[in-house]
Amino acid sequence: MSPRFVLASASPARLKTLRGAGIEPEVIVSGVDEDNVTAENPGELARLLATLKARAVVAGLTDHATVLGCDSVLEFDGVAYGKPGTPDVARDRWRMMRGRTGVLHTGHCLIDTTSKQEIRELASTTVYFADLTDEEIDAYVATGEPLVVAGAFTVDGLGGPFVTAVEGDYHNVVGLSLPLLRRMLREVDVTWPELWNTGKPFTYDESVASTYDETRGGPARAEAAARAADVLLPKGGRVLELAVGTGIVGAELVALGHLVHGVDLSTAMLQHAKVRLPGHVAAADASLLPVADRRCDAVVAVWLLHLLDDSEPVIAEVARVLRTDGVFVTTTEKSEAGRYADGRVPDDTRSQDALSHLAATAARYGLVLDGATTFPGPVRNTGDAPTYPLVRFRRI
Repeated sequence: MSPRFVLASASPARLKTLRGAGIEPEVIVSGVDEDNVTAENPGELARLLATLKARAVVAGLTDHATVLGCDSVLEFDGVAYGKPGTPDVARDRWRMMRGRTGVLHTGHCLIDTTSKQEIRELASTTVYFADLTDEEIDAYVATGEPLVVAGAFTVDGLGGPFVTAVEGDYHNVVGLSLPLLRRMLREVDVTWPELWNTGKPFTYDESVASTYDETRGGPARAEAAARAADVLLPKGGRVLELAVGTGIVGAELVALGHLVHGVDLSTAMLQHAKVRLPGHVAAADASLLPVADRRCDAVVAVWLLHLLDDSEPVIAEVARVLRTDGVFVTTTEKSEAGRYADGRVPDDTRSQDALSHLAATAARYGLVLDGATTFPGPVRNTGDAPTYPLVRFRRI
């Protein structure tokens, strides 16, 4: 059995880095007030903040775990710079940084409660910044990204083109050093392969639900999806959303004038959805809906079918609950949109949301394809954003 590994950080970039390396950590946010912590130099500040985060999470545990706390600061001329917080501060920061070199420090603190060991380390990477124009700075600040990241920049997001080079560990600039973490884990007798989630079933538990929105494009992507769905939905109708998740898309549909009810298998995700859609969500399997025949004006499934081993039972259930002339609006080709954006080849094993498959399956249940649109996803490491197709089937 894999050891319990906890990430004491709300950073989507750190979570994404670990996931990309095969580790699915449990996420527990520390709640440490970073603004009121000082140290003798920027590197020590990063290490101290990481330690405080890890210790705060450990204090709240009821069983053993290996806990990683991280914090990053950018050093310029001996001064530590964290998250700017406001556009004016971010703008001034970039005017200072452009054409110059800084050092990104990331503090790491690993606490293993079983062995009662605490290991504190610091990784530092030199970052070379492009000589941005005022117009480029204004445009970047307007995106909002530099306001919420240490040093007011990213290398894995919109800020990537503005970093000309790094000396040291690239992952450290993103938020944590994977090679350093591997060495720290070995000191507490945990090997990297032990933490790989290969073969473990993925579950949408609270560790996923607590960071789901921010790691999946946040409100911007949810609003884009809802506006696209709104184009294909009957105006002001009653909508049943399958795999409602945290309710982030459903809430946007409500804001556009729809009455939304949602179902999901994950109780952890539903706890978040209940806040956004109070009284309108329930635990249910999309292939066994607690809805009588012909009761729904519309059914929506955003980012669901690509996760299934077999999408036909869900499509059959959708056809059962839709009224005549009711519509089913769903994303399609999601896996391939993301893979192409990342420069990867198609995956033949994930075809349950392929349009050809959906159209053929839907036709067997009296659903005909009669509309489509697209919406943009978040920018990927390549600098491009995938475009997600959204299609409409009508019940005849």
